[in-house]
Amino acid sequence: MRPTPPTHAIALCGTEQPNVPGRVLTAGPLAVELDNGQLRYLKVNGIEVLRAVAFLVRDENWGTYTPALTGLAVDENADGFTVKYQAVARRPGQEIAFDATIEGKVDGSLNFTATATPKTDFLTARTGFVVLHPLKGVVGNSVEVEHVDGTIEKAKFPEPVNPIQPFLNIRALTHEVMPGVKAAVRFEGDTFEMEDHRNWTDASFKTYVRPLVLPWPYTLKAGEPIKQSVIVKLIGKPPAAGKATKSKGIEVKLGAVQRRVLQPVGIGMPAQEIDHATKQLDLLRNVAPKFLQCHFDPREKHGLEQLYGYRVLCEQSEAKCLLEIVVESVDDYQSELQRLAEMLKQSGLQPAAIAVCPVGDLKSVLPGGPRPPAPPLEDLYKAARAAFPNARVGGGMFSFFTELNRKRPPAQLLDFVMNTTCPIVHATDDRSVMETVEALPYQVKTAQSYIGKTPHRVGPSGIGCRDNPHGASVTPNPNNERVCLAQMDPRQRGLFAAAWGFAYLATLARTDVEALSLGAPTGPLGIIYRKTDYAQPWYDSLSGAAVYPLYHVVSGLAHGIGSKLVAADSSDSAKVQALAYRAKKGTTVWLANLTAEDQSVSLTGTAGAVFGTSLDENTFITATTDPQKFQASYKAISDPGKIKLKPYAVAILSVND
Repeated sequence: MRPTPPTHAIALCGTEQPNVPGRVLTAGPLAVELDNGQLRYLKVNGIEVLRAVAFLVRDENWGTYTPALTGLAVDENADGFTVKYQAVARRPGQEIAFDATIEGKVDGSLNFTATATPKTDFLTARTGFVVLHPLKGVVGNSVEVEHVDGTIEKAKFPEPVNPIQPFLNIRALTHEVMPGVKAAVRFEGDTFEMEDHRNWTDASFKTYVRPLVLPWPYTLKAGEPIKQSVIVKLIGKPPAAGKATKSKGIEVKLGAVQRRVLQPVGIGMPAQEIDHATKQLDLLRNVAPKFLQCHFDPREKHGLEQLYGYRVLCEQSEAKCLLEIVVESVDDYQSELQRLAEMLKQSGLQPAAIAVCPVGDLKSVLPGGPRPPAPPLEDLYKAARAAFPNARVGGGMFSFFTELNRKRPPAQLLDFVMNTTCPIVHATDDRSVMETVEALPYQVKTAQSYIGKTPHRVGPSGIGCRDNPHGASVTPNPNNERVCLAQMDPRQRGLFAAAWGFAYLATLARTDVEALSLGAPTGPLGIIYRKTDYAQPWYDSLSGAAVYPLYHVVSGLAHGIGSKLVAADSSDSAKVQALAYRAKKGTTVWLANLTAEDQSVSLTGTAGAVFGTSLDENTFITATTDPQKFQASYKAISDPGKIKLKPYAVAILSVND
């Protein structure tokens, strides 16, 4: 019997939690989106000036509260708009409330003021304003920085991803948004500084309150208010806005065959998922991952049992093994690695590659902060080569690019350098998560500037947080919602993850990274469904095996490994991502809708017949419950110039040219 279809929200994002775009407010040339008390996409005549202005409250592990708003009042008139509201952020035993006022005026200026009063002593890593500058039109461009002492610095937004703060002690930032027009952003109420948000794959530069040199977490005393403001003014008069033109859709143009080939695609293999993955060997074999990125951590009592499990999984899936090794000892690391080498012999597991990372490097180090105790990396890498003479030896970070960028290893001593990423460190709304792919090329280019010719590998990454280097643990997510730094993100089970995962892999495929890996076979970061101790709406009602939509993206691209890429240019890659490569019988073309709206795509540059299928809400049941049937469901595309992509759809096309 065919299962009852999931709801629209569950099919797309795995949760009934709404993700509704905010209300657009205008004042003269200014347009801005009001989203649960935050401001997003501040634009002047359609040109993005700021990505966000928000008053945020974060807990001691850098998790962001979702405040409860009351008394929201919005007044729009010919002179602009005014917004007022009250908000509360609370958890058991702690509470802080704040009043906010936002004013937009006809001259395009904006004033956002918030006064926060802790109701109890309140432990926080940050409470105050955060302002995001976008990347487009900003990276590498000039900025004037006014410091708190009144001095003026003429500078540029950095092009390489800056591991530390580009600018400190900020009072105001001024940059050009269009010829003859600048935007001045002024910060009042505290000392602000900027960090390069691309370190965490956020597509922005973030100016925030409270310098990182000060201790954190810190306590806001009950009854002691704090008041801050962000003021935006335009310098110069924007030209009159032209008439809006109706969108003609998005063009994806195919071009020449390139020298670059599709890199190896692997899957992360957490130790806790070994038994579950073993029960799904047929589905795992169908994915055909080039390698399994297996994790070994002595603190978790990993030993022969886990190594033998990894061996079975690698042999049965015909995947190579990359063994990540957490090194616990600071002084006796040579013996620790030799003991592991003996266990490997006993287990029969023969890793093609190993990567070593000291325990101390699993946690974040703030700019200028002391690095945790760890073996000298030169000696550690030498010991790893001695213990595992038949394996490639890698290093770097098992955590975010941030840590790789701040704790740069001696790459010349390694066969490869690695890091992972996570798109829900600072924001969890759907658009912010999709936008994180914008930062990936900057990360890769920056890494290449200091690792030289040493190959770079990225992953395993997923929407959920593999591990939280910024706090004691990942954030709990008992209500199946979008939560910062949570390991279980409901979108992993929806079409959203397929679109995001494709955009992630496609973006990195156009860089020089050596290999890519995503998630896990099963579990919160998985691509194959299994029963868990948390609810998985719709999937839990099924009686047989099932996969998540992302399964088909990983499987499809894994089968294309080694194929030469074909130029595939999207006229709007923020809405539709494209990737193409030469297959045995023509060209394979992938298209992904990165938005929650239908998109119309015109595919040009094709010479032969086009066949394909679409992973979308209409095919969701077949794709998840009968993956082989879905993968064999190609049909003729009568008009490649009129391809319709439903929300978060992924189309897989074959061009017989």
